Amino acid sequence: MYPIHFFFHLGRYLMLMRKTFVRSEKRAIFWQQVRDEFMHLGIGSLWIVLIISVFMGAVVAIQISFNMGNPLLPRYTVGYITAQSIILEFSPTIMALILAGKVGSRIASEIGTMRVTEQIDALDIMGINSANFLILPKIVAALFANPMLIVISMFLGVFGGWGAVAATGLYSSGDYIFGIQSFFETIQVIYALTKTVVFGFLITSISGYHGYYTSGGALEVGRASTRAVVASCIMIICFNLILTQLFLG
Repeated sequence: MYPIHFFFHLGRYLMLMRKTFVRSEKRAIFWQQVRDEFMHLGIGSLWIVLIISVFMGAVVAIQISFNMGNPLLPRYTVGYITAQSIILEFSPTIMALILAGKVGSRIASEIGTMRVTEQIDALDIMGINSANFLILPKIVAALFANPMLIVISMFLGVFGGWGAVAATGLYSSGDYIFGIQSFFETIQVIYALTKTVVFGFLITSISGYHGYYTSGGALEVGRASTRAVVASCIMIICFNLILTQLFLG
């Protein structure tokens, strides 16, 4: 049964995406929706990105410092490993999982509520492409907002690591900063931002799918939100492996 369910949902998801990615009839209204969604999905998520990035950067730096007992390792290794961990994995992937819970549940519940209250049916009756009207602005907004959030997360994560190292006196600021600058490659940032764009698309499209096909009442809206978050997290992990193999394998 489960393979059948998977292919059923995959086919319906692809059909919904085909319906979603069409040219919007009223460009002014579409871009206004994109701006509104950018504020909700991007700016509205900024505070949680700020807090988590700073503290997780500090934790990563401290943990690495305490495990660097080998005197043969150069002192700048702490800064190097902290920056690598944050840029390559923490900021693009862990933050995407966190945003899947915050943003994905919001999208699924919002569209699901419109479905159970028959607002989507009203849009279809008026001749409006409801999938394009409701889902596409969220996807476009996420494609702009997520890279911005991840770049901020990278900077704050590295900054949090520096603050922790400097405050505890485990290593000097000069060693930490030198480690950040050592062996830096542009492909690392390109890899991280590519993952961010893919993850943003997955979160918004999958959450929109589960919300769009919600049926029942308020209880089903909650279940659709849960399914959206779980499915988004699973796909993020799977595509993280695929993209890592493509870029770094």
